[in-house]
Amino acid sequence: MLNFEFQNPTKIIFGKNQISKLSSEIPDGAKVLMVYGGGSIKRNGIYEQVMAALKEYKVTEFGGVSANPEYEVLLKALKIIKDDEVDFILAVGGGSVIDGVKFLSGAATYAGDEPWDLLAKGIRTYKGLPFGTVLTLPATGSEMNSGAVITRAETKEKRVMGGPGLFPQFSMLDPQVIQSIPKRQIANGLVDSFSHVIEQYMTYPVAARLQDRIAESVMQTLIETAPKIMKDPGNYEAASDFMWSCTMALNGLLRVGTPNDWSTHMIAHELTALYGIDHARTLAIIHPSHLRFNLEDKMEKLAQYGERVWGIIEGSIEEKAKKAIEKTEEYFHSLEIDTRLSDYTNDYEGTAKIIKQRFEERGWQELGERQSITPEVVEKIVEMSY
Repeated sequence: MLNFEFQNPTKIIFGKNQISKLSSEIPDGAKVLMVYGGGSIKRNGIYEQVMAALKEYKVTEFGGVSANPEYEVLLKALKIIKDDEVDFILAVGGGSVIDGVKFLSGAATYAGDEPWDLLAKGIRTYKGLPFGTVLTLPATGSEMNSGAVITRAETKEKRVMGGPGLFPQFSMLDPQVIQSIPKRQIANGLVDSFSHVIEQYMTYPVAARLQDRIAESVMQTLIETAPKIMKDPGNYEAASDFMWSCTMALNGLLRVGTPNDWSTHMIAHELTALYGIDHARTLAIIHPSHLRFNLEDKMEKLAQYGERVWGIIEGSIEEKAKKAIEKTEEYFHSLEIDTRLSDYTNDYEGTAKIIKQRFEERGWQELGERQSITPEVVEKIVEMSY
C-alpha cells in the first residue's frame, strides 16, 4: 500500500425528509445564495422543502446552472455574491450545480483578477466561501469531495479545479428525490459512478486489499441495483443503495494508498466540450478503448475485477481480463448507453488529432497511473473509440 493522508470534513445527512434539518446546519443570520439548475426542483417539491427550512434566512436565488456548469453563467452568480455580501452558498441539485458552487466558493475568496485562472492555472483553493448541498441527482460524488469541473463555452474547454477549501460543510442525501429523475439521468449516474471506481481501482496491485474490496463492493452494488432502479425509481431500498454508492465512489476513500488513473476522464471531458455529449456517455465511449489499449499494464487488476465482480473464473489471466472489458461494455449497453463516438456524432473524423493537440498545448504529457498516457497515446485511444 502506498503512503497517504486522508481527511474528509463533509457531514452527510442521509435519509427520508432530511431537508427540514437545513436550519440547524447553516449559521444563524447567514445571507444565503441558493443555486440550482433548470428548475426541476420547483416541480418535484424540493424547492418548497428548502424554502420552508430557510424561512428565517435572507435567501437570494440563482437558477439556470446547466448540465455542464458554464463559466460565463457562474460569473453572474459571483457578482451577486460580492454585491450582496453573501456569506453562505447552498447548492440544490446534482453534480453540475455542486461543481458550479465549488467554483463560486473558490472564486469568491480568490485574490486574482481572472477567476478562470483557478482552472487554467490549476490554482488550488485552501479557504473558500462556506457552502452546503442538497443532492437531487446522484452521480458525480461531488457532494462529498473537493473537486469540480467547469465548462467555458467560448473556448470549448472543460477544466478541473479543487483544493481542501472546497469540501461541502454538509450534504443532505434523501433517496426519495430519485423517483422524479428521468431514466436517462439515472443511467448516466450509474455509469458515472461506476467509472469513478474504475479510475481508482483499475491500475496495478499495491497490496491495498481493503480498498480493492470496497471498490469491488461499490461496483457490485451498482450492477445489482441498476435494473431495480431503472425499472422503479421509487424503490426506496434501491434508491438508497444507488445514492450512497455514487457518494462512496468518489469521496476519497477508494483512492487512498493506491495508484489512480483519471486519463479517461481527461479525454472524455474533451468530447463533452467539443460535442456536448453527456459526461457519463463520453466515459462509456472512452473506457473500453482505454482498457483495451492498456491491457498489458492493467491486466492483473482487470482479471481480478473479472473474477470478483463478474464471476469470470475460467481462462488465462489475459482471457479473464479481455472478458472483463466485454462485460463492462455490456453493462453500459444494458443501460441503453452507446459506447462509440460515431453513435453520437457524424463529425467524429479528426477528433483524435484535436484532442491530442489540446493535450500538447496544456503540457499534459504523462497521464495515467504509470505516467504513460502521452498525447500520442490519447490520439490512438480516441481513434479506437470511433
